[in-house]
Formats: sequence, structure tokens, C-alpha cells
Amino acid sequence: MMAAAGLLFCTLSWISLRNFGDLPWIMAAIALVLTLTGLSLFARGDDRADRIASPLLFGLLVIWLWEMLVTGLHVPFVILPPPSRIALAIAHNLPILWADFVQTVLHAVLAGFALGCGIGFLLALAIDRSPFLQRGLTPLGNLISALPIIGIAPIMVMWFGFGWQSKAAVVVLMTVFPMLVNTRAGLASTDAMERDLMQTYAAGYWRTLLSLRLPVAMPMIFNALKLNATLALIGAVVAEFFGTPTRGMGFRISTEAARMNLDIVWATIVVAAVTGCAAFVLITLIERVVTFWHPSIRGADRR
Repeated sequence: MMAAAGLLFCTLSWISLRNFGDLPWIMAAIALVLTLTGLSLFARGDDRADRIASPLLFGLLVIWLWEMLVTGLHVPFVILPPPSRIALAIAHNLPILWADFVQTVLHAVLAGFALGCGIGFLLALAIDRSPFLQRGLTPLGNLISALPIIGIAPIMVMWFGFGWQSKAAVVVLMTVFPMLVNTRAGLASTDAMERDLMQTYAAGYWRTLLSLRLPVAMPMIFNALKLNATLALIGAVVAEFFGTPTRGMGFRISTEAARMNLDIVWATIVVAAVTGCAAFVLITLIERVVTFWHPSIRGADRR
């Protein structure tokens, strides 16, 4: 009830601001107090509805505060546009944003993410099998992970051209090492008693790997997938600053920022943020299905 009343006051204060051009500070303060009180009550709940409503209402509150402060304090749109202006930019530029999404996400990010995670996983298996590779590839992986994107991207553009292939190559370099490290840590997380039990069953290396070590390593592997989902998007967008066709999220941000079209820049940022969040949620849902046996998943299901 408190949250509903707070949202009502948020709506009334926003309407008053839009219609009369004067920030109703008292109404906004009441809305903020009521909404925060309602959010605190939702945060104490244990059922699924409370866990969903709490972050959703908090996000709406942040957007409302952004809109009220930027519009009420007359912040120039060049410095920070309000959410309503960004929403209009998204609605008016859907074909352009969709073409940028296809170029960046469906081409560079997906290809680089799949290749990077696959190569990192296979390298982890090879290192686990061979002590020689463990001593040789681990320092090399540390070196690759320390390379700055700004230094890698121009080189990849020179090697693979201005298309999405060069951006996918940057994504591969950014995602290999997190998958390698997490997979190795997951494979090493089995204890001696579990390995001894497999030996009593006369299980060889591959049977132990498939039946014991890989299932135990799945939580760490999914941690790497969730981390790489955001790293891949960041790497592709940054790489597009250094050469790309006339589309792409990074290209759109750089060109529209130069033209001072900050609403389109923020619209592209919002699309990228929503894409990253959607990828994270999708991987989390797959993780819940694959690692249903893990204590963290079972504990969350009981709540």
C-alpha cells in the first residue's frame, strides 16, 4: 500500500511538473518517503512476488528521480537528457537502433562470445590434463587478460578489417581467460573423497571428468558465462570506436556524441544495458535448470 501510494504521488508530482513547470518539492518528498517505505517492506518479504517487486519498484524510483531532477532543475539536455527524452529517441530511431543491434550483438558479440568461451573451456581441459600446458599457458593467459582493449582493438581492425570479424576477435580475447580460470577452479573443486570413490568404481579420467568433475564445475562455468556476457558487449562496443561500417552501437555512440545528439547516445546506451541484462538473466535461467542440484539453487527454490 505504501509503495502504491508513493507511485501515485510520483505520478502526480511528474504531471504537475510537466504541466506547470515548477517542481513540487513537497509532493516529490512525500512520494519519495512513501516509495522508500514501501520498498523496505517489500525487501523484508520472502515470497517470489516481493523479490520481483522490490528491484522493479526501485528501478522505477530511480527513473522518476532522474526525470524530476533533470527537468525540475532545468539541466541542459546536452549534459543529461531526461528519461522521457531518451524514450522518445528510442521510439523515433527504432530502425537505426535495430541495425546497430544486429551489427554489434547478433554478429560480433554472439560469435566472439561463443568462440571465446569455447576456446577457454577447451584450454582449461587441456591444462587440467597436461602439467606442461598448465605451466606454459597459464602465464600466457595472464598476459592476454592484462592487455588493454584500446590497444587491442586497432590491431584487430588492421588484421581482420572493418567488419564485425575484428570486433569478434576482440571479444574472443576478452572472454577466453575468464572461462579458462573459472573452469580450472571448478574442476579443482572436487575433494579427495569424491575422487577416491570414483577410483573404487574403476573410473578413468574421462569417466571421472564427465560424471563428477564437470557437474561440480558447472556453477563456476556459469559464473564465467555471466561475466563474459557483459565483457563481450563492452569489448564489441569499444572496438567499434576504432573502425567499423556505418552502423553499430559503438559507431552510433561516437558519431552522435560528436554531433551533440546526446539523446540518441543515451538511447544506444539503454539498448546495450538492456541487452546485457537480458543475456545475464537468460544465462541465470539456464543455470537454474542445469545446476538444480546445487545448494544455492535449492535454497532459492525453497524460498
